[in-house]
Amino acid sequence: MTAAALVGCGSGSDAGSETNADNTAANAAAPAGEVLRIGTEGAYAPFNYTNADGTLGGFDVDMANAICDDMQVTCEIVAQDWDGIIPGLKAGKYDAIVAAMSITPERAQQVAFTEPYFSNSLVFLAKKDSSFDPSKSSDINAHSIAAQRSTLSSQWLEGEYPEVNMKLYDTLSNAFLDLESGRVDAMISDKLPAIEWLSSESGGDYAVKGDEIDIDDHFAIAVRPGDELQAKINQSLANLKANGTYDKINQKYFAVPTSATVVTAESEVMADSTAQ
Repeated sequence: MTAAALVGCGSGSDAGSETNADNTAANAAAPAGEVLRIGTEGAYAPFNYTNADGTLGGFDVDMANAICDDMQVTCEIVAQDWDGIIPGLKAGKYDAIVAAMSITPERAQQVAFTEPYFSNSLVFLAKKDSSFDPSKSSDINAHSIAAQRSTLSSQWLEGEYPEVNMKLYDTLSNAFLDLESGRVDAMISDKLPAIEWLSSESGGDYAVKGDEIDIDDHFAIAVRPGDELQAKINQSLANLKANGTYDKINQKYFAVPTSATVVTAESEVMADSTAQ
């Protein structure tokens, strides 16, 4: 499964209301007494976010509820700050993590991953009129770049460019805020949350710079090592792909939004040459 080619967003309020309706239906269908506790971040739209009324929504939340529905258990989904999400699983606060978590060797030493349910790429963002060109290492080293702490994007940037002036943030939302305010020159992010932000009012003056970065990144659900839940979730994921539920959820969040502006250095040059 490679879903990273599909990009886009669901608006926070509309997607959230649909999610809440889906959650109610899923929970109503589940037998009483049997509960699957799931942790997510709640701050990583469009994968997971917190609605104005405090409820959780997003692709991850819909996937979690669909898995619970397939397993015929009740979903109990809680928000957890990213830095504490694996410790929370290990401490027994929840049974699984569904939070756009990349499979990495370091994490695989602490948790057991299911089969992947999403494939991801990275992008750089900067102001549309910025000359920032991430294809030049000198440009990356010469600019301050925002990233979320303890994510694959920040680890990739630090590994590829050890001299980079990287500013780390606890949440992606705070990184976007500093990019918008001009406290950093550029930002690196997973592609889909970046497109989500570009299609918002806050991201209207910004664009993707350079090409997508393929880092062979795959999102999976994490459980405690040795937990039989791993095999059960794998079976549910297979069921959801086979019966069309996965495709339905994917289309809900990742249809390409016409309002999102994606600009590469090449397209900017072409636009300048044709504007008379």
